[in-house]
Amino acid sequence: MVNVAQIPGLNTLGISLARIDFAPWGVNPPHTHPRATEILTVIQGTLEVGFVTSNPDNHLITKLLQKGDVFVFPVSLVHYQRNAGSVNDVAIVGLSSQNPGVITLANSVFGSKPAIVNNLLAKSFQNDTKTIDWIQSKF
Repeated sequence: MVNVAQIPGLNTLGISLARIDFAPWGVNPPHTHPRATEILTVIQGTLEVGFVTSNPDNHLITKLLQKGDVFVFPVSLVHYQRNAGSVNDVAIVGLSSQNPGVITLANSVFGSKPAIVNNLLAKSFQNDTKTIDWIQSKF
């Protein structure tokens, strides 16, 4: 990611740029950018992309993108990308902020320091604390 931290001249311009290289079947896991809309262009390969609309609908919008296709992820909505093939994929993304931020959901929920208490997560995810402990141990 190239943002104001790497290039101070981006300050006040409201843009950032990133190149994402995907291994076969590789994933950019569900995440959000709290301060930016993202526009993605596929340079090479086939990507499955998607985002989830906000509450209460939580509707999943997905698309299979080919080389040259473009997709927009609205600001702050949870979204992901996945290589849908057996060859390396490349995408370029632009973000509408010089400091877009990124929150990877699994890391935030299961890998916080200190940890979110397991009984709260178990109730939130309608699961048991043993499973939550196991998931948290992965982070």
